[in-house]
Amino acid sequence: MSPAPAPGLPPAAAARLGTLLAPGRTVLGLAGPPGSGKSTLAAALAALAAHRGVDACILPMDGFHLADEELARLGLGDRKGAPETFDADGFVATLRRVRAADHDVLAPRFDRHLEAAIAGALRIPAAARLVVVEGNYLLLQRTGWEDVRPLLDECWLLAPDDAVRAERLVARHVAHGRSPAAAAAWVRDVDEPNARLIASASAPADLVLDPG
Repeated sequence: MSPAPAPGLPPAAAARLGTLLAPGRTVLGLAGPPGSGKSTLAAALAALAAHRGVDACILPMDGFHLADEELARLGLGDRKGAPETFDADGFVATLRRVRAADHDVLAPRFDRHLEAAIAGALRIPAAARLVVVEGNYLLLQRTGWEDVRPLLDECWLLAPDDAVRAERLVARHVAHGRSPAAAAAWVRDVDEPNARLIASASAPADLVLDPG
């Protein structure tokens, strides 16, 4: 077999995935603070699974962001990305449907250019044997979020160097239209408090990875 199309995939992740792929559906969670590389690892794992002949898809938690209008109504516009700015109940309900694996499931997808979720933009096929769920708060033990972990077969935590992660976040915010100063302020005032919450109030992970 030729090398899997997953450059940069941590060997521990590739090896662990091999032990998870079995008949039926596997729902694998990737948790971690903002900027930890969850989306990149999710794509690499899905590519590796496909290379091994396993139908795979990705379900990002970001699709369950509350709309900006609702955040404004709640006074949370300057906290976008915090746990309370997501539809946790809707996310859990979708995970339960994904867990059942008896029909296709439609889910919202977050569009970073629009900074908004698009309803029904993501399809999880009933035939998918691997569903990689990625998001900040999959292990969070707070009201509304504690029901997530039992719906995952395993949940891994990404824990890169904090300075590297913060640098990535600033670059991401600049790429999406913030000035460097505004990007740095958002990372300091919003992203980093969320990262500290994840570190202090999460259930243990099945595997901890430093994606570099």
